[in-house]
Amino acid sequence: MLEYGVESCYNRTLQRINRCHTWEQSALAIRDTAAQGLHTGVHMIFGLPGESREEMLAQAALLNELPVTSLKLHQLQIVKGTPMEKEFAQNPADFVTFTLDQYLDFIIDFLERLRPDIFIERVAGEVPPRFVHSNPWGLIRNVEILRLLEKRLEERQTFQGALYVNPKDSATGGNPQQPASVNETVPS
Repeated sequence: MLEYGVESCYNRTLQRINRCHTWEQSALAIRDTAAQGLHTGVHMIFGLPGESREEMLAQAALLNELPVTSLKLHQLQIVKGTPMEKEFAQNPADFVTFTLDQYLDFIIDFLERLRPDIFIERVAGEVPPRFVHSNPWGLIRNVEILRLLEKRLEERQTFQGALYVNPKDSATGGNPQQPASVNETVPS
């Protein structure tokens, strides 16, 4: 397994956050890695400056086109003393900040658009509270976020890949995928 910190599919964002790579370079690296028979993991951050909710969701379609084996999803956590903390203080409207409930719904919306065969390793990041600019979710741990996500998936009667249509099937009006169980959608 080789993991890539892609973070965003948008070059303007990658440049803004000083990633020193483009989306095209990431996509090529992922394809080349998979061509060597290695599993590929991708890290994505949601809430980066300048990206709308719709743009963040649209990244699922771009990831679906790549031989991605697994994803680690993170909400943006602004670390104290960083240039991003200064940027957030100057222009908070440029950032999408999520309450926990909003993030759960966003992640579900993202998962619905994602290929069902991509393994989700993580849905949120954890930075010790003393290091982050603000901690709107309190001291909640990843295991609790997963529990809440599974519950919300069941409430919404949905699953990873619910809105995904395989391009190979789209010419014949292919149907979205059906999971065997919610636990296969988001592992605990």
